[in-house]
Amino acid sequence: MTISGAARANVGALIACLLAGSIIALAPRAHAATEDIRLPGGPTSATESTPVELDSRLYLPETVPAPAVILAHGFGGSKESVQTQAEELMGRGFVVLSYSARGFGTSTGLISVNSPEFEVADAQALIDYLAGRPEVEQDAAGDPRVGIAGGSYGGALALLAAGYDDRVDAIAADITWNDLESSLFGQSITAAGSPRGVFKEQWTSWFFSVGLVDPRVTECGRFTPQWCRAYLDAATNGTVTDESRALMRASSPISVSDRINIPTLISAGEADSLFPLAQANANAQQIMAASPEAPVKVVWHGGGHDGGLDESERITSLMADWFDTYLLGQGTSTTDFEMTLTTGAISTDNSRPQAIVLQAPSYRGLTGASQQSVTLAGPDQRVLAPAGGSPAAISSLPGLGGAIGSFAAIPLPGQSAAFESPQFESQTTTIGASTVRLRLSAPTKVTDVALFASLRIVSPSGRENLPQGLVAPIHLDSLGPVPVEVDVQLPAIVADVNAGDRVRLVVGTTDMAYRLPMRTAVYQVGLADPVLDLPLLPAQQIASGLPAYWWLLGSLPVIGLLLLGLALVRPRPRAPLVREDLIDVPLTIENLGKTYKGGLRAVNDVSFTVPAGVVLGLLGPNGAGKTTTMRMVMGLIQPTDGDVYVFGQRSFSGSPVLARIGALVEGAGFLPHLTGRQNLDLFWRASGRGHQDPFLDEVLEIADLGTAIDRKVRTYSQGMRQRLGIAQAMLGKPDLLVLDEP
Repeated sequence: MTISGAARANVGALIACLLAGSIIALAPRAHAATEDIRLPGGPTSATESTPVELDSRLYLPETVPAPAVILAHGFGGSKESVQTQAEELMGRGFVVLSYSARGFGTSTGLISVNSPEFEVADAQALIDYLAGRPEVEQDAAGDPRVGIAGGSYGGALALLAAGYDDRVDAIAADITWNDLESSLFGQSITAAGSPRGVFKEQWTSWFFSVGLVDPRVTECGRFTPQWCRAYLDAATNGTVTDESRALMRASSPISVSDRINIPTLISAGEADSLFPLAQANANAQQIMAASPEAPVKVVWHGGGHDGGLDESERITSLMADWFDTYLLGQGTSTTDFEMTLTTGAISTDNSRPQAIVLQAPSYRGLTGASQQSVTLAGPDQRVLAPAGGSPAAISSLPGLGGAIGSFAAIPLPGQSAAFESPQFESQTTTIGASTVRLRLSAPTKVTDVALFASLRIVSPSGRENLPQGLVAPIHLDSLGPVPVEVDVQLPAIVADVNAGDRVRLVVGTTDMAYRLPMRTAVYQVGLADPVLDLPLLPAQQIASGLPAYWWLLGSLPVIGLLLLGLALVRPRPRAPLVREDLIDVPLTIENLGKTYKGGLRAVNDVSFTVPAGVVLGLLGPNGAGKTTTMRMVMGLIQPTDGDVYVFGQRSFSGSPVLARIGALVEGAGFLPHLTGRQNLDLFWRASGRGHQDPFLDEVLEIADLGTAIDRKVRTYSQGMRQRLGIAQAMLGKPDLLVLDEP
């Protein structure tokens, strides 16, 4: 069968339209309409019934009426903080209402930390408002079809609002708490009725300081007197009064989790010492137990309050997919459990740690589907709690969790006991919280005992890794000569233990993030049971939220359309692979352009030539397109327009001429446990040119790394890493060097 030119063009246009339609359906569209408004909320206070004014923004999609989503922000944020999520949802066809919580942005009122009488009442007032908007789809008179989403402070609000208002149809809560008391007073002893936990002094004081920012300097800032009093009690005495306990419980999802019977997406950060995975687990387990018929999806991602990996785009997409399914009724969200495994690999896209997303058919809690018994060894050991709690070990600090990770694995001399396993015979991925039974005592009786347990992974070389810098706080009212046995749940993690690795249980007496006893004390720490239960869960790697094979099968029709479209309509070819007139010219760029999805034009009609022996610098502000141009030169991304020729050969991904280029674009990725010399040798051999001379001595002389070349890369400063990156780019004396901000 033959196809005429006109028919070929028509079929190609049809396929292009179909593919373009698919992309438009998936990508956020420009605002159809937005409106900044001030809406009445709940009462101003217990004695003032006048409603607060909520600084709000309404996003209207192109097609209405439509379901609505209320977006709540994190503590210290405002309606501006959730603009990206709002635009994503609006592009999916939802009416979106974002707002600044009372006490934040330009909203009036005082902060009452998601109190049912105030912040939850504000959310109910917003639902009332949506019930009166003709653009919002209605389930019944006064009952709009509405979902609520938020992270941290906003995540708790979503859960609480669902518990108090049955008009809410679906929710999505990220990195938030289940019980505010157990969040701020961490306790890892699993026995029922165990004493209150250890006060998270750094995190709590940081959050309270955010609420103190106010034009008028007062001791309570923008907090209500009740919450101000609760904080002062905790900060002054490290205790919780009955009044404070009741206040915190009323503002915690644990108080209403048995009432939540709607589709619920719960995501939590693996890098989170403020609201750890155990808090998300409690929310999920309580909702599933009370309402087994309600769809509940749990996601553990690589981020959190301590930083970690930024997976915000994936979490926003999962949230939008959830509402597509349960508000629009047209999505394909599942309740499969997803978790992120951070590997030692470096992304070629942005030189950041590479994450692997794993998936299991169902959520099995913190203890996984099974446990591997790991035998620990070590005698009972005496440890010192120093006077004043100083010096103290460091695990995480507000806003600096990821930045201090290199210090987290250093136990202080005399302040910690350690128990170690044999080497693992095979690779094991642990998903969840390990448990262990400790035996504790003190030569003389002491009160107010604080200890901190952690599980570390030790490589064959002896290097310790403390996953996410997380520790398990342990609090006892007192200890004496008679040993006390306690079951301890260690922090939930997702981590690989490789063959040859060991695990080490460390129990210390100090941690800078917590309030520590001021008096000195000596404790005896031992194992009541030498077995550590390591949680396991069968899981498989996925892409885009689907099992790998389903993703592949689902892609086949699209791949087929793309191939057919290329066969019918692409030019034959658009430019020659070799230009004889440019054989001696190191670099020629002709009419180069790059447009990203959504219409962003990053590079526009760039042309220049770099003759032999010339150094050319690209100057311009951030966003001018310098790095994008370099990435197109290297074949890392495909240009939309124009061509790049290197010594007369067109440059593209896989082009043979790339072997003649040395490059340092957006930083080089190195293996930190190897020396600089070992990294260069590994790179050269991996390039397939091991039989050629890398000219290493000459390269090192230029890079001027001196004796540092034989030190491990993890000890390098940023400047030394850049020098090593330049040395790597110059290996083999390439004919063309491409350096991005060297």
